[in-house]
Amino acid sequence: QVQLVESGGGLVQPGGSLRLSCVASESILEHNNIGWFRQAPGKEREGFSCTSRTDGSTYYADSVKGRFTISRDNTKNTVFLQMNSLKAEDTAKYSCAAGVFCSHHTLMAENYWGQGTQVTVSS
Repeated sequence: QVQLVESGGGLVQPGGSLRLSCVASESILEHNNIGWFRQAPGKEREGFSCTSRTDGSTYYADSVKGRFTISRDNTKNTVFLQMNSLKAEDTAKYSCAAGVFCSHHTLMAENYWGQGTQVTVSS
């Protein structure tokens, strides 16, 4: 049974914006923190943003801080990732995950993963 589903990826020019969505079953959002990860070709997967289920705190890696915003809409069981001022180096497969806690900007002890959505930043 699919628990997390991402959407919103695509091809965008440098400087452009995209909004990714991560739709989760209600029980997952209620009981888990949510994190966003990305993996570029030939590179390791990196966690770059995390949001706490308890107080809504958000955390970002320096590489995306000020450009990306993670938010949660509990009425839609969805976590969003608004990405602005995109750069070529943001090109990667983006995945959301649900897990136990945020270690700064990285979700830890993941319980669920989505299938990922591709983001390509190119002119």
